[in-house]
Amino acid sequence: MTATYPILAALAAYLLGSLSFAVIVTRVMGLSDPRTYGSKNPGATNVLRSGSKAAAIITLLLDAVKGWLPVALVMWYGEPYGLDDGTVALVGLAAFLGHLWPVFFRFEGGKGVATALGVLVGISVWLGLATAVTWVIIAFFFRYSSLASLVAAAFAPVYYLLVDGVVWYAEGTIAGAIVVMGMLLAWRHKENIQRLIQGKESRLGAGKSGKAAVGGSDKPSPK
Repeated sequence: MTATYPILAALAAYLLGSLSFAVIVTRVMGLSDPRTYGSKNPGATNVLRSGSKAAAIITLLLDAVKGWLPVALVMWYGEPYGLDDGTVALVGLAAFLGHLWPVFFRFEGGKGVATALGVLVGISVWLGLATAVTWVIIAFFFRYSSLASLVAAAFAPVYYLLVDGVVWYAEGTIAGAIVVMGMLLAWRHKENIQRLIQGKESRLGAGKSGKAAVGGSDKPSPK
C-alpha cells in the first residue's frame, strides 16, 4: 500500500493543478472567458486584459497556491507515509502539468508561470523568492513579462542548487523536476520567443488593446 501513496499524491496534485482559476474566477466575477480574447491564454496576465486587476490578482494567487499546496503537504506530512524528495518532485511536476493540460478544461491550459512559482515556494521559500525577484528585475528593466518568465525559469535550477547544495549530495529528483518545468515553460512560450526575436512582443503597461468586453462569449475561439 505504501508504494501507491506517491501515485495517489501525484494524481491529487494533477487534479488540483487542473483547476483553471483564470476561467473559474472570470466566470464567478461575470467577466469574459480569457480564452476568447488577447493571447487566449488562461492565465493572470491575460485576465488583466479584461480590465479587472482584482480578477488578475486573485487568479495569480490561486494559480500559485495550487502549485504550492501539494508540495507543502508532502514536505510537512509525507515522511510517515514514505513520501520523500522523489514524491515532492512528482507532485510539484504533476500540479504544473495539470495547469498546462487541465483535465477539467479539455486539456487547454495556461503557460504555468504562477503555478511553477508556487511549486518553487513549496520546495523552499528562499528558492521561490529568488526566482520571483529575478522575474521582477528582468520585467522592470526590459518590460517583457515573457522574457522575465523565461530568465527566471532558467535560473531556478541554479538557485535550487545554491539553496540545497550540489546535486550529487541528494537524489537530484527535485532539481530534475525544476529543469523539466523550465523546459516546458519555455516550450509554452515559443510564440512569445518568436515575437521577442521579431521585436513584436507586447511590453508590460503598453496599453489594453486586447481588453475584452464584460459579458462576452465564454466559448474559446477556434484554432
